[in-house]
Amino acid sequence: MNELTPERAAEMKKQIDGMSHYALCQRWRFARSGDPMFQGEIGVYYKHRLFDELGGFTPEISKQLGW
Repeated sequence: MNELTPERAAEMKKQIDGMSHYALCQRWRFARSGDPMFQGEIGVYYKHRLFDELGGFTPEISKQLGW
């Protein structure tokens, strides 16, 4: 089992912080089930960044992404 080390958590948070609003929405919509970005503390961080800090999906981003 891959345990999340503090170093790996910091790397993943840095990656999330470097992603554009569009890229965060794209991954949220199209990621495969079980994507590590949406698990545990990293998932909470991702959700906070996308929805609380950036306001979540805008109509424009949603239309650009499609299904």
